[in-house]
Amino acid sequence: WGIADREDIKLGVIAEGERKERLSRQGCAINGKVYHPEVWTPEEAENVDFLIVSLKYGALPGALESIRKIVGKDTSVMSLMNGVDSEEIIAEQIGKSHILPAVIKVASHREADGYHFDPETTLGIIFGEYEASYESERVKAVKELFAGTGIHYRSTEYAIEEEVWCKFRLNVCNNLPQAILGAGVGCYRDSEHMKAIQNGLKKELEAIAEAKGIDISKADRMSGRGSAVPPKARYSTLQDLDAGRHTEIDMFSGALMRMGKELGIPTPYNEYTYHMIKALEEKNDGRFAYTGEEEPTWSK
Repeated sequence: WGIADREDIKLGVIAEGERKERLSRQGCAINGKVYHPEVWTPEEAENVDFLIVSLKYGALPGALESIRKIVGKDTSVMSLMNGVDSEEIIAEQIGKSHILPAVIKVASHREADGYHFDPETTLGIIFGEYEASYESERVKAVKELFAGTGIHYRSTEYAIEEEVWCKFRLNVCNNLPQAILGAGVGCYRDSEHMKAIQNGLKKELEAIAEAKGIDISKADRMSGRGSAVPPKARYSTLQDLDAGRHTEIDMFSGALMRMGKELGIPTPYNEYTYHMIKALEEKNDGRFAYTGEEEPTWSK
């Protein structure tokens, strides 16, 4: 969506096997329109100018070999996975110099005719460099690519980590509690108990960010009010559970638990949240679909 309308670039989606055949045949349906980008194998995409990695967290390890094949000497890579370690995982394979860090702020959902989002209220893509100079040549090139496409975007005048962690905080604190409750985001406004859980997760995350020298307040000052969201909205973690899919909890509370242990910072809210969502995944997998014929369990 957006850059597909540019006629002066060559745009493709990377896929192999059955997925490549399906995308070639069906295209990508977004906001009621079906797009038919070229579909390339990793070998066909070797040494592209710009690679956007937009995967579910669990799919990233399986894509690393493809990413290695694609990235050439002059390729810049933008991860829109919105955790705090996807860039690090990718950089281990291709080198940090190729990474142009970014986050995407979009509330999207799937309907029968494909994916939908509101272009007007979407905050969009925020990107930048790890260190000065922040207005680098590749930052200028990406701004030129997005200009006039309808995509909302901005580059940062400071280290991008602040924006990455600001979005990470939004995902942890807004995505996860509602996924356990199974209710729309209005629950944070209408329940002091949900707000308390949200705040507990927030304090743990901010303590870890501070220990790592990341000043999230810079991004807070740039974020403004944000975008309007209906109270019934269900964010990605709850959407995954609704659909019976595994979630990205390892990217959220799982990463915070790991970092908390490394830094000696307790993370009890995140530990509880992590195990609850893992248990909900097990429930979706049928682990607790008891028939009454199982061996009894004992309690004291």
